[in-house]
Amino acid sequence: MTHSEILSKVDHTLLSQTAVWEEIKAICDDAVRYHTASVCIPPAFVKKAKEYTGDSMAVCTVIGFPNGSHTMETKIFETKDALENGADEIDMVIHIGALKEKNYDYILKEMSELKKACGSKILKVIIETCLLTEEEKIKMCELVTRSGADFIKTSTGFSTAGATFEDIALFAAHVGPDVRIKAAGGISSFEDGEKFISLGASRLGTSRLVKIEKSSAS
Repeated sequence: MTHSEILSKVDHTLLSQTAVWEEIKAICDDAVRYHTASVCIPPAFVKKAKEYTGDSMAVCTVIGFPNGSHTMETKIFETKDALENGADEIDMVIHIGALKEKNYDYILKEMSELKKACGSKILKVIIETCLLTEEEKIKMCELVTRSGADFIKTSTGFSTAGATFEDIALFAAHVGPDVRIKAAGGISSFEDGEKFISLGASRLGTSRLVKIEKSSAS
């Protein structure tokens, strides 16, 4: 694959707690320049970023981030607020404790309610694979499929590890045909990005690939 083809699958991401508007603006500019799939930013910047980019770039934001332990009602409010502010895509974090307790009805309802709020807008479900057993990962593939969410996503990038090739292969073997896969966290080269795509990912959550492309062009 060419670098441009890989970049077209990237959610160009800046979720640092210290991020300021000038940095968000810069990654929006880079996302437009390199034709990434979206720019993924904190909720507080969504309205300004959408006003800035208009229709030139999809704006993605995060919900229940990074721990996932917000109440369901809070996540629904966050989602609706983000959409009203112009978000095109939503990346939500599941309640990991509920999954550990095998409270599958709660997990399914939470995802389903957020998808209902999103309507035709894309919902990605972050399951934080580094904290889960293989059994829990497979169960989440089933629940995400049942929920109607558009993507299953590996990681927030704020826990103990990010995406692995093994997890993407596992997702590809267990999600339904309408669920896409996002690898996120620790993707540091175009070679890695291409391998994640070959294993089944159709989105990559990273900031590094655009930085690499910029540095090679300078």
